[in-house]
Amino acid sequence: MPRFAANLSMMYTEHDFLDRFAAAAADGFEGVEYLFPYDYEAAALRRRLDDHGLLQVLFNAPPGAWDAGERGTASLPGREAETRSGIDRALEYAAALGCPRVHVMAGLVSPDAAPAERDAQHATYLTNLAWAAERAAAVDVDVLIEPINQRDMPGYFLRTQAQAHAVVQEVGAPNLKVQLDLYHCQIVEGDLTTTLRRDLPTGRVGHLQIAGVPDRHEPDLGELDVRHLFGVVDEVGFDGWVGCEYRPRAGTTEGLGWLKDYRGEKA
Repeated sequence: MPRFAANLSMMYTEHDFLDRFAAAAADGFEGVEYLFPYDYEAAALRRRLDDHGLLQVLFNAPPGAWDAGERGTASLPGREAETRSGIDRALEYAAALGCPRVHVMAGLVSPDAAPAERDAQHATYLTNLAWAAERAAAVDVDVLIEPINQRDMPGYFLRTQAQAHAVVQEVGAPNLKVQLDLYHCQIVEGDLTTTLRRDLPTGRVGHLQIAGVPDRHEPDLGELDVRHLFGVVDEVGFDGWVGCEYRPRAGTTEGLGWLKDYRGEKA
């Protein structure tokens, strides 16, 4: 049975951020993820985890100037020092929070970029990921990369599952893995059952995420048959986490019927 983690950047937004840990635990979640921890002292976050019996399963490395529209720096030539400093900061938080995974965002590519520019970004990305994976391996952390759809994040460098898996194989680090978000994957390429059966057994997928398509609400709202997909996850023996990275249509707790029903079926 999949293990579900609440994404506290999108869920429980009816509460202040530090109060979302208690709310998630009260609804039966055992793990949490979120975008960024850096507005808070690691010790304060650790207390919330410990007080409520939660595991930190994922967060992102610093993404550059997020409020100005940047979405990562790992593929951006000339930003190597900033990227690596951010990865070191993320690993410090990972150690303090006991978090075994850090997502490193690639950054954007100009739609007018010439082939040589795209090649330079690809080379920079590989170099930075190899460096990050080596640093992370020393503290037993996996580095994750995630293909993101162009509707939600226009210009994002990493777009498809094939591209992500090719990067992982090219870098060749055992702790560099793909973050497979079924919401993004459905929008970009679909064929989720085949994707899960093909990619999960390779060991190159380190984390799953879900949301309803097309509106990114609860995963049972829209075009995905989540019970079928969870069955496929069980079928192939994936024992990682499934992050619930969606925006509840109304209250978070009120929208958890899909999870309660699924847990009841599996009890």
